[in-house]
Amino acid sequence: MTATRPAEFSRPGITALNRLPEHDATDLTHGGNQALIVLGDQVYNLRITRAGKLILTK
Repeated sequence: MTATRPAEFSRPGITALNRLPEHDATDLTHGGNQALIVLGDQVYNLRITRAGKLILTK
């Protein structure tokens, strides 16, 4: 994760949220409820629950 200096947030229109990439969870799961996410040599399972919550497990 990239750290952002607090001074950057003091400028109008600059927030932490608009500086981060955004991904739709249903796109990641191709309309289903699960997707595998790989980080280095680790594989994680992303699951969308029936209540619409996200769970990420190793």
